[in-house]
Amino acid sequence: MATASSSPPAVSGGSAATDSETLRKNQILSSKLYFDVPLTKVPVIYSSSYDIAFLGIEKLHPFDSSKWGRVRGFLIRDGVLDKKRTVEPVEASKDDLLVVHSESYLNSLKSSLNVSIIVEVPPVALLPNCLVQKKVLYPFRMQVGGTVLAAKLAKERGWAINLGGGFHHCSAESGGGFCVYADISLCIHYAFVRLNISRVMIIDLDAHQGNGHEMDFANDSRVYILDMYNPEIYPRDFVARRHINQRVEIVSGTRTDEYLKQLDKALEVAGHMFDPELVVYNAGTDILDGDPLGLLKVSPDGITSRDEKVFRFAKEKSIPIVMLTSGGYMKSSARVIADSIVNLSKKSLIDLEKAPVKI
Repeated sequence: MATASSSPPAVSGGSAATDSETLRKNQILSSKLYFDVPLTKVPVIYSSSYDIAFLGIEKLHPFDSSKWGRVRGFLIRDGVLDKKRTVEPVEASKDDLLVVHSESYLNSLKSSLNVSIIVEVPPVALLPNCLVQKKVLYPFRMQVGGTVLAAKLAKERGWAINLGGGFHHCSAESGGGFCVYADISLCIHYAFVRLNISRVMIIDLDAHQGNGHEMDFANDSRVYILDMYNPEIYPRDFVARRHINQRVEIVSGTRTDEYLKQLDKALEVAGHMFDPELVVYNAGTDILDGDPLGLLKVSPDGITSRDEKVFRFAKEKSIPIVMLTSGGYMKSSARVIADSIVNLSKKSLIDLEKAPVKI
């Protein structure tokens, strides 16, 4: 069932809130996450640092921790992407992360035990924190840098795809579900300040509810959240659900045709409810049939159709769009993502061959 509502404007908390906003603005303005990218590059963002591999521990988690590099590899081998033309981001620094996260939360990540709980790999708790920082948290901070930069590129080129990111279970004060940093929230706050954007739509089509960004933008009228998720699985965050503008609940076992029909209806409603200046699309592939955690039954072709519908929604309204790959817990996900990106290129919804024209 889909429901739609409008969030009230954010309420100021007085001088303390003003001071906090001033500090946040200054941190954003001094950040190095935004940088000029030559037009010879295409707005596909990736770093080899995204992929997580150390001591075989990553194999204990259901998530394919080399998915991001394999997506890029497929695109290169398919002849649709020149590896020299992809964009490499920079690592999000502590000051960058403090734009959203609290000092206390970031300090908690100095404990290997706390990190192991968030990424759901118990052996991580036994490792020295220096190794956890280098082999687990550094890759995530690189992906955060990619998500933040993607908004700038999308504004300039009309679209951008970060082959990582989409950590939608992480909020300012809490991580979970393999999500350590709130890259979606960071991306949007940077866009507010650096891109002079005041209205953002999050289209979250990962199988799981995006409770992190929902808590971060609770009652913030600048952000409209369309979340289409399976309510029967993690995180079952009923508090965060109150902050979803447009909730579309898809039960376990939902198949491709029904899923796409519900998406068509949802996008039509969203287009009437809100007029965004930027779309952040969380394109998880854990809706795939057979995914052990998503429990939906959408086909690979269904993923391709889903992504095409979202990109077409943005293009027809001339809205810049950022795509993040988010969840997807099978080895087959990387090939499905690559095939979908190829389709977007074939349908002229993105251009992987020449420098796009600013919209």
